[in-house]
Amino acid sequence: MNRKMLIRLVIDLSMTVLMLVAMAYHITGNTIHELVGVLLFLLFIAHNILNRRWYKTIFKGKYNVRRILSIVVNLLFLVSMAVVMISSVPISRDIFPFFPINNDMILLQIHVMTSYWGFIFMAVHIGMSWGTIFNAVRKMTGITSTSRIHTIVLRVIAVLIVVYGVQASFERDMLYKLTIYNPFGWNFDESSMGFLIDHLSIMGIYISGTHYVLKFVQKRDKTRLTRSS
Repeated sequence: MNRKMLIRLVIDLSMTVLMLVAMAYHITGNTIHELVGVLLFLLFIAHNILNRRWYKTIFKGKYNVRRILSIVVNLLFLVSMAVVMISSVPISRDIFPFFPINNDMILLQIHVMTSYWGFIFMAVHIGMSWGTIFNAVRKMTGITSTSRIHTIVLRVIAVLIVVYGVQASFERDMLYKLTIYNPFGWNFDESSMGFLIDHLSIMGIYISGTHYVLKFVQKRDKTRLTRSS
């Protein structure tokens, strides 16, 4: 693995971890939440700088299902994160306390709602690159061979994660949080481990779903090309 790919993986992993920590506001408290938000913002900028060439290719070449989905998801992820960062400044109480706003409820709702959308788009974004990430991790760990048993085990684990993630989505009212959400409706008695497991499982829905949908589309396209030739 080259150095640039390693840096990208470290930044992406760090962003994922920080995103989860930032969403655990009721566990970490406001000061840590804002500090993590600043770090997440800086890493997000670094991520886009490292991938700046992607923006130059948006209007070039042919479009297929995978590329259209990639463009839509990446742009929506960019917009949602931009809204999260912009809305965080006026409602800040520790790092940017010099923006006096008497009624910040609307901004707070926008901040929380778009953060959950960013969370979903991040998971889909990871799912689109899951094959590349998985292969990079295999090279790092020295695992070069695969077997049918390993593949079956991994798929069973993926199914279990998705099933648990669906249950966690209902229990945590994810649909409500993605539409109209009361930002003060948190469970302050929740454990950190419970929060982490539930949200990683919810991420698993979109990572696995995106990965296998794209594999199906790719397989279908190959079949069409074989038949046409």
